[in-house]
Amino acid sequence: MDYSLVPNDLIRFLQKPASEFTKSDIIRFVRSENVEMLNFRYVAEDGKLKTLNFVIQGDEHLNDVLSFGERVDGSSLFSFIEAGSSDLYLIPRFRTAFLNPFTEKPCLDILCSFYTNEGLPLESSPEFILRKAHEHFRDQTGFTFKAMGELEYYISSPKETIFLSENQKGYHNSGPFAKWEDFRTEAMYLIAKAGGNVKYAHGEVGSFTSDAEAFEQHEIEFLPSPVEEAADQLVVAKWILRMLAWQYGVEISFAPKISEGKAGSGLHIHMMMEKDGKNIMTEGGKLSDISRCIIAGILDVAPALTAFGNTIPTSYLRLVPNQEAPTYVCWGDRNRSVLVRVPLGWLGKTDMLKDANPSEPTVNIPVGDSQTVEFRVPDGSADIYNLLAGLVVAAAHGLAMKGATSLADSLYVGVDIFRNKEKLSVLNHLPYSCFDSAEALNDKRQIFEKSGVFSPGMIDNVIRRLKAHNDQGLSDRIMGNTEKIRDLVLKYIHVM
Repeated sequence: MDYSLVPNDLIRFLQKPASEFTKSDIIRFVRSENVEMLNFRYVAEDGKLKTLNFVIQGDEHLNDVLSFGERVDGSSLFSFIEAGSSDLYLIPRFRTAFLNPFTEKPCLDILCSFYTNEGLPLESSPEFILRKAHEHFRDQTGFTFKAMGELEYYISSPKETIFLSENQKGYHNSGPFAKWEDFRTEAMYLIAKAGGNVKYAHGEVGSFTSDAEAFEQHEIEFLPSPVEEAADQLVVAKWILRMLAWQYGVEISFAPKISEGKAGSGLHIHMMMEKDGKNIMTEGGKLSDISRCIIAGILDVAPALTAFGNTIPTSYLRLVPNQEAPTYVCWGDRNRSVLVRVPLGWLGKTDMLKDANPSEPTVNIPVGDSQTVEFRVPDGSADIYNLLAGLVVAAAHGLAMKGATSLADSLYVGVDIFRNKEKLSVLNHLPYSCFDSAEALNDKRQIFEKSGVFSPGMIDNVIRRLKAHNDQGLSDRIMGNTEKIRDLVLKYIHVM
């Protein structure tokens, strides 16, 4: 295979996929490209990307760091580790290596995993929880779980006086009405160079102005990847977007809500199951029973999943009725008011390419190859590794659950949910606050703790953090109070 068009520098140089990178490959690239520095990157309990910097001191030093990793203070990274016995090892995962696009001197960044003093994976580290979830899922089902994120964000900058975008009409805007289109395309290119499997990017609905500021919403969407890689890509993408915004001198936020009455920012997750490299989400030109079981499993634990995907009080300013963000536990086709949406999957029989381009030969559409299902609840506050691990667990739960397809059928909604009062009356509602989310997780914790994917202590810690917000009834108390909402937004403007 020719990798000359792949943006990632290491893939292009080594002419092999990242999954096949070895230590000797990394060393060969460092020598050839005169790389002088190395960064270990990792995600700890708070879900944010951390950094450990190295100056490469020579061949032996580089070999040692790549072979044995380095020690870090675990008690400063995880609340459950005591200072008296806190050392952890960081071990690099070679497939994640990329050239840092922001350093003056050539620098290679690599994501790492945590190991204990006994050389065992740290059970409650985010990366390992997701790895355990996927390994258990494959063992139980024989399927590979692929995922992709839709990363939405707002850019705020001084208000301009010409070519102002219409309020809440920013979807797919082009310049000059989209002021930050060039920023977006530069960001998606850097993300791709860092190994992100980028699908496309565009302007999103949100656009509005205040007295002095303009706010513009954008989205970068990824292609399906094995779920562990999907998590890594999202974490790196958020870091790149923030770094680039810092260089541009503008503010960027992934916060779920910027202003009352304006579009919030979600982190929608698409899912696809594969067996022997083939997408199994459809069968006979329609959604497969496997997909419906997976949807049922997700719907059954959806309120609890907010504990991983909606982790701050402003998350629940986004999850309100009559918006595109979901509020009720249901699913449907091409329906943006539901919790799980089944998007278009190229299941039609018409050769659209030939119709648009009559001179083209007939193309046989690979029916169902692109079909996904989309979980529309999470937002930018999501603990990405735990959220994806929770979705994997939910999918396995649905596939093992008796009566799963019947449950899915009972929760299907064919129209805008808010126009069907009778259907609304029988559907469960998502949590109204972080406190309610913690209660929902506690109710379903046995599903997440099954097979040792999530430890009881880790679930207790998530519940404790959520309840610490003390936000029961907060949305009702501040609704319509512009000043209090603004203070709350500013408090949580820079989420995970």
